[in-house]
Amino acid sequence: MNKHGKIPAVFMRGGTSKALMFHERDLPADRSAWDAIFLAAMGSPDPNGRQLNGMGGGVTSVSKVCVIGLPSRDDADVDYTFAQVLVKEARVSYKGNCGNMSAAIGPFAVDEELVAAFDGEAVVRIHNTNTKKIIRATFSVMDGRAAIDGDLAIPGVAGTGSPVKLDFLDLGGADTGRLLPTGNVVDRLSVDGLGEVEVSIVDAANPCVFIDATSLGMSGVEMPELLERDAVTMEKLISIGAHAAIAMGFTGNAQEARKRLPLIGVVTSPQDNPTLSGEVVPSASADLVVRMLSSGQPHRALPVTGSICAAVAARIPGTIPHRLAQTTGGAAVRLAMPSGVITVDASVHDDAGTWRAGHGTVFRTARRLFDGSVYF
Repeated sequence: MNKHGKIPAVFMRGGTSKALMFHERDLPADRSAWDAIFLAAMGSPDPNGRQLNGMGGGVTSVSKVCVIGLPSRDDADVDYTFAQVLVKEARVSYKGNCGNMSAAIGPFAVDEELVAAFDGEAVVRIHNTNTKKIIRATFSVMDGRAAIDGDLAIPGVAGTGSPVKLDFLDLGGADTGRLLPTGNVVDRLSVDGLGEVEVSIVDAANPCVFIDATSLGMSGVEMPELLERDAVTMEKLISIGAHAAIAMGFTGNAQEARKRLPLIGVVTSPQDNPTLSGEVVPSASADLVVRMLSSGQPHRALPVTGSICAAVAARIPGTIPHRLAQTTGGAAVRLAMPSGVITVDASVHDDAGTWRAGHGTVFRTARRLFDGSVYF
């Protein structure tokens, strides 16, 4: 780290997110110093919600930091620590992983020569330190660098790119240690002002709480900006998320629970789904419709980890996503969301009465946007 307040960094897009990428070796050995650096670099806290004084873009999906270092496990090639930088608060969260940015870790590791790779197909085993899980990234290498150009289009990102296949392995209990943290496929939470609310709490890749949109008087196809302006509905969702955090054992304090929210998913059966591009996804093109809050903000697409969790939940009989999903069998689940449709391959199995998640697979694209130094 330079004493004048700048650090070597790379800025990358991974899936539908963007983040500053740091080598762990360039950051202070004392991790308690990281938060102040990340907040200043991203421009947080910003009461205006725009992060104009930093690299952030005013929404959680582009206010992220990834730290990549040497592996601390024999079954990994690199360690990857994810940091979610809050926009309006002076707070950095290391709880959970960002699946979208996971797509950038393998290409970063190859381009930065942390992992040796030859032209053709590369496989990088990523140890996400937040969840203690392994993610296997498979992608093409050309001229010694991760390929950029390709034919894969993903909802929410203009153009096409070279595919990055992400296999999230042994993904159950990423945060709580249990695929079903409460042991139930459905829980009834007593929420102030709402009474009893039926939810499904599932922890696969990231902990999520799922709610049937109709139980809250929602259509389930609300657009993110509409949700942001609907203070009453937002308060209902965040309150449900806080009660779910307590049910998961994150904290016993109601106020603290609001700072430790799981991903909050609002789900409905397939219906015509409007998108940010102005197009409409017909109901026949999806198995489940999902809207999701990440760090208390409506997501413009879906977090990859949230998509995997939704697909896993849709495979567990009795959960709200399973009840509402209309699948044709097989492993792939098509999720309609504000940016289109994401297809997730998910496997679950009943192990002597206990549900377990084997893997979740998605395809993303990634691109290096610039490298140099970031000032803080």
